[in-house]
Amino acid sequence: MLVAPSLKIGDVAQRSGLSVKTIRFYSDAGLIEPLSRSEGGYRLFGEEVFAELVLIRTLKAMDIPLQDVGRILESRRSGLCTCATLQATIRRKAGEIEQKITALRHLHQELNALLGSWEDCGGRKPAEA
Repeated sequence: MLVAPSLKIGDVAQRSGLSVKTIRFYSDAGLIEPLSRSEGGYRLFGEEVFAELVLIRTLKAMDIPLQDVGRILESRRSGLCTCATLQATIRRKAGEIEQKITALRHLHQELNALLGSWEDCGGRKPAEA
């Protein structure tokens, strides 16, 4: 039986694009779990950590609280389906993003209208260098 090599935290950081500090934080928070520790006490991770880190980044980008991220990861590891809950969360977040986009478009229109109606104040122009 072929055993996949364990990765030290620095290797995981380099391959994932996250800092060692971030990975250590996620590990201490229970979001990711090392397979074991080396004789020197280093955390050793398996390849599956990368899929979990991608999911963590995605959920964090959606402003999902870390506590909820932890629950989602636990459910995923246990094999329990949380698809409906996760889909509802994603739909809610997508709606929030749509509202922000609409508000930003409105602000953009207002700023352009302001610039379009701008009148010079009649004061002196700054000296050109």
